[in-house]
Amino acid sequence: MDKNKIKIEKRSRRRNRTRAKVTGTGQRPRLAVFKSNKYIYAQIIDDDKQTTLAAVSSIKKGANDLVKKAKEIGLEIAEIAKKNKIKEVVFDKSGYLYTGRVKALADGAREGGLKF
Repeated sequence: MDKNKIKIEKRSRRRNRTRAKVTGTGQRPRLAVFKSNKYIYAQIIDDDKQTTLAAVSSIKKGANDLVKKAKEIGLEIAEIAKKNKIKEVVFDKSGYLYTGRVKALADGAREGGLKF
């Protein structure tokens, strides 16, 4: 089997295992992360109502450093969450390892005032 297929399959299994346990509610929505090779995306989702409460992406950010972009996205999603009166979230890293950009986004969100 191709290495990339194995990598994708492993991430998919980790993601499904996490999503079986982690759900976002109205009181404590889910902060979901998606990353591509260039960009990183963050959404705050209420799974009970199946709605996205806030979403941010790094597509229009100017910095070249991907980790700095991720931290900015974390700060920005926390700011939007404050406007929507959201203080606590459940962090869903979507099967990614908690290093690099995912960790930077989480740290930025915590600095912005989100608790998880």
